[in-house]
Amino acid sequence: MKGWIIACGLGLLASSSTFAQTTNTTNPFSYVPKFEVPEIGSGIGFLDKQREAQIGAQVYRQVYRVMPVIQDPWLEDQLFSTFSQLLTQTQLGKPIGLLLINDKQINAFAVPGGLFALNAGLITHARNLDEVVGVMAHEVAHVSQRHYSRSQEAFKGQGLLALAGIVVGALIATQGGGDAGAAVMLGSQAALMDKQLNYSRNQEREADRIGMQYMYALGYNPQSMADFFEVMHRESSRVSFLPDFWLTHPLTSERMSEARLRANQLPKIHKPTNQEDFDILKLYTSVLSNQATEQQLLSVAQQNSFAGKIALSTYYLKSGDYVKSQQALNDAMSQGKKHNLIPLVQTDIYLGQNRPDLALSTIQSIAKVTPENRALNYKLAEVYIRLNQPLEAQNIVQKFVQKNPQDVQGWELMQYAANTDKSNPLHAVNVLRYRAEAQFWSGWEQEAVKSLLQAQRISKDNKSMAATLKKRIAEMQGDITAKV
Repeated sequence: MKGWIIACGLGLLASSSTFAQTTNTTNPFSYVPKFEVPEIGSGIGFLDKQREAQIGAQVYRQVYRVMPVIQDPWLEDQLFSTFSQLLTQTQLGKPIGLLLINDKQINAFAVPGGLFALNAGLITHARNLDEVVGVMAHEVAHVSQRHYSRSQEAFKGQGLLALAGIVVGALIATQGGGDAGAAVMLGSQAALMDKQLNYSRNQEREADRIGMQYMYALGYNPQSMADFFEVMHRESSRVSFLPDFWLTHPLTSERMSEARLRANQLPKIHKPTNQEDFDILKLYTSVLSNQATEQQLLSVAQQNSFAGKIALSTYYLKSGDYVKSQQALNDAMSQGKKHNLIPLVQTDIYLGQNRPDLALSTIQSIAKVTPENRALNYKLAEVYIRLNQPLEAQNIVQKFVQKNPQDVQGWELMQYAANTDKSNPLHAVNVLRYRAEAQFWSGWEQEAVKSLLQAQRISKDNKSMAATLKKRIAEMQGDITAKV
């Protein structure tokens, strides 16, 4: 993997601190804490934002290539919406992205430039959204406080090498070389423990303290950060191996008690939460990550759980049993509740049954009244492609990929739409250029350049397109060879 990588893993190490208290008669709380987030100035020698963005983009592509990233627009957008709330508490610019990894272990990591990743196991083990937000806030704090840059300055690269080894080891392990991956991670950890652990703990204290401030400012319960420590502690006692986060941040009773102490210093949160919404998120994640069995979902659905019925319908949809999927979805709809997963699952059922006209009537109106909803509109674009209406599909997707060029699913939809647009004189060129973007952002960088070079050869008589392709080829090659 080119360049330096740092993964500020899930080590929510607590430290005792006192919050200054101020009176606020307009606040329902008896007092509110006065938060002071350290300002990280440019004088300490950290990398500039442009270089950090290059690091984040490079690691994004590598993670996409070698780790099992879950691709589901609805789930991605739900998590990113919460994540974006936390970013409003920082001075960070536009993030590289938020990825969900298909791994049942509790873990998360952050990379300079604003790449954040969560394991599916983090969501399926959490009991409420506040616990997930606690982890997100911790990782956001690592990036907002530029721990990557500060580590490089303090350890002249040695600390980064150790932490990079842990990430690379995890990537190797996901490719089927579990023993090799563990060896890299343990070897890197030994170097880290020997030379840089003290500084690492200081970073974790800072990320904990500031992360708790971020989540509290948004109305999330700070007790949930301490609660999730206990979840992790229980899970560790049930397995014969150490979870990923355990290698870098051993969880002790002292850490758990300090986290609880800090949370107790804050006024109680009275923000109402919708547990059903989180239950839907959790069960849906468990289905997509293959952590739920049919019997488990049947048991939950039989308790008249709306979340359970939606998840059961999704389970049957994944297995290709459209009859049972429809039955479970009908049971969910009989409760009279509205949820965007209902038209999304229904549309997929119709597409699976090769009934695109019914799929269109299901998704078209709701997608058009919510043009900002990526999941609904991507599903509509998919239906248009099935109905051989490529221009309609491209018009929908284009605005999303322009806003977020790293959107692999968006580029894949653009490619599929271009492939059906046989009458377009640039048909072959467009297929290749959209395929190249999907390849590039999913980590297949050299293949992406080859696709663009082929498109360039085909379009040599179209000077405008040839110039566009030449510029993009140069950009890709520059990003691939950039030394960060």
